[in-house]
Amino acid sequence: MQRAKAIEALRRCAVQRGRSSSLSHHRAFSAQPSYAQYDDVQDLVTVEGRAKSRAAILNRPSALNALNSSMAARLKRLYESWEDNPDIGFVLMKGSGRAFCAGADAVSLYQLVNEGNLDECKKFFETLYKFVYIQGTYLKPHVAIMDGITMGTGAGISIPGMFRVVTDKTIFSNPEAQIGFHPDAGASFYLSRLPGYLGEYLALTGDKLNGVEMIACRLATHYALNARLAMVEERLGNLVTDEPSVIETALAQYGDLVYLDRRSILSKLDIIDRCFSHDTIEEITDALEKEAADSYDEWCKTVLKKIKEASPLSLIVSLRSIREGRFQSLDQCLAREYRISLAAISNRVSSDFSEGVRARLVDKDFAPKWNPPSFKDVSKDMVDCYFSPLPEVEPELKLPTALREPFMQETDSPKK
Repeated sequence: MQRAKAIEALRRCAVQRGRSSSLSHHRAFSAQPSYAQYDDVQDLVTVEGRAKSRAAILNRPSALNALNSSMAARLKRLYESWEDNPDIGFVLMKGSGRAFCAGADAVSLYQLVNEGNLDECKKFFETLYKFVYIQGTYLKPHVAIMDGITMGTGAGISIPGMFRVVTDKTIFSNPEAQIGFHPDAGASFYLSRLPGYLGEYLALTGDKLNGVEMIACRLATHYALNARLAMVEERLGNLVTDEPSVIETALAQYGDLVYLDRRSILSKLDIIDRCFSHDTIEEITDALEKEAADSYDEWCKTVLKKIKEASPLSLIVSLRSIREGRFQSLDQCLAREYRISLAAISNRVSSDFSEGVRARLVDKDFAPKWNPPSFKDVSKDMVDCYFSPLPEVEPELKLPTALREPFMQETDSPKK
């Protein structure tokens, strides 16, 4: 009842949210909403409809379902319309092919930056982060099936939701610092809340977690074998409910027991906490070198190699972002990440994003020339530039916190 009241209140506020009543006739509540002006992207995000639910399917398998501007905009429109529809009880998202979502389409952004089309890049980040915020404050239960590759933005559009299903095929990572960027789309919120300093470790190294490890550190809520997903989805599709407890029971019905491998990165949490709890990247690398010398642990040397391959500036920015995120709400994290992202693509301080994408994803020579080239060359002013308020001519990210947050407190959604 409280959720229904909140949805009705949000509907009444639609005009204030910038969604004027004149657009209401475009909001079809069928399994296949009609957006004639967006025909070119309907195939990239398809829709499955059941009696009481809707599923958004990321359908760009050749690009590992990497998100572009059109896909982010379509997801935002769909989720807004589904939230407003009282006939829909819950929402599901999944990917096609061997990936859930490999993150943002970094190559497309790289091309836009090279063409000088920064406005389109800004539009992408604005739309994406607004969608992530909708996910984090969604009034209906949400199920994300993170089967396969789930990187960066792929995690950002799924982890804020209520239920996160992983499988034996799931591969999770935040490799942004390795391409001269930073963990974004809410990453500074969810990474900073992982056990100990695991979030810092993942952000600075880009290391991967599997589905079992995601369950263990609570990035995911449910585990199912890839071979059983069809049964899971069929069971969900037959539900006629908006009750989280019923969805929880359905997911648990096909859940599988999981056991951490003794070689899991989570077995290294003590070392991670000792090394990654330090205040600066230099102190972290010094601690890792000392650990390697004292323990003769090859793992420490591997971690050091990953850090040394990443952009020095991006590592410092990423560490500060995660540390600030630990004390901020999701909307505050997104607003800060928006500033950082715009600074990264503007090349005001460094062109490391363009260079990282070129070296790792375009030319694939894997020999980026970072600028600044080392930690000692990164000044405080450089880093502060990424976190400073945007110029007056550059609007900050505006999220509808006044409209959504009060209603979140009236629902039985998990606390953030």
